[in-house]
Amino acid sequence: MSDSAGILSGRLLVVAFEGWNDAGEAASGVVRSLKDQLDLYPIAEVDAEEYFDFQFNRPTSTQDEDGNRMLVWPGVTMYGPTQQRRKKVRRLAEDAQLDMSADNGSNIYLLLGSEPSRGWRTFTAEIMATVHDTRISGIVFLGAMLADVPHTRPISVFVTSENAAVRGQLGVERSSYEGPVGILSVLGQAAEAAGIPTVSIWASVPHYVHNAPSPKATLAIIDKLEEIIDVVIPRGDLVNESAAWQSGIDALASEDEDMAAYIAQLEAARDTVDSPEASGEAIAQEFERYLRKRDGGKGDGRADGRGDGKPDEPWRPLGP
Repeated sequence: MSDSAGILSGRLLVVAFEGWNDAGEAASGVVRSLKDQLDLYPIAEVDAEEYFDFQFNRPTSTQDEDGNRMLVWPGVTMYGPTQQRRKKVRRLAEDAQLDMSADNGSNIYLLLGSEPSRGWRTFTAEIMATVHDTRISGIVFLGAMLADVPHTRPISVFVTSENAAVRGQLGVERSSYEGPVGILSVLGQAAEAAGIPTVSIWASVPHYVHNAPSPKATLAIIDKLEEIIDVVIPRGDLVNESAAWQSGIDALASEDEDMAAYIAQLEAARDTVDSPEASGEAIAQEFERYLRKRDGGKGDGRADGRGDGKPDEPWRPLGP
């Protein structure tokens, strides 16, 4: 049983959204992995016409198993351990029968989809209505962000919570960020206001490989998630995919001197922060040297100049 069992116990909803909150597809990759590994079914979905701008979140063309062409529309779906006919989120309360057993696998629900383009308040109200209808008792939000971190070191993962009891039990911090937020923050605030404890898990993805999925970051989030919830998550092919991802970037860096030098700077900054003898003053001095080397004395405000995987304040996501 995880240390969080006393607070984040019962039915847990694990949430990830594609888009702003999902660098390297790391967070959504975790939820997809859970969906594939657990015996879960779609139990509710929002009306995409109400919340998405299809010029921004365009439908995609694909082929089914029989070779027939089909369109896949952006949307948001909740998955649960009891198979149901798909219903609109707002109708779930009156239609769904969702009494489940108490073993860990049957207590995990998932929410996955694209971040909505509009109607966030109405969207949040509909999701929260479904959370109440399914008697969800805790929510884990997953996110990933681009940061100045080296791909050769362990992916930095940090946990925050707006819930005092969760912070006390897990020994995590409350975010002090003020600024633009994503839909995770809106849902998190609504959940806490409704008395549902939440925790946020964010991974830092190297910004210089932002165009590619990051299985290493997905794996890092899974490792942390297992510490939070009482369920074992099979890794599948993620370990091999993570090694291949790192080897591929190594190969690119070996052919690009500027890229290799930049990665070496990130490694030095990260190693300084991680060293046992590192003091606050030493870390600050190393950070200043790093900025001078990189920018000629002009910092650009990019997330995580510190090298610890945590973004500088302008880019630190609100947790949740």
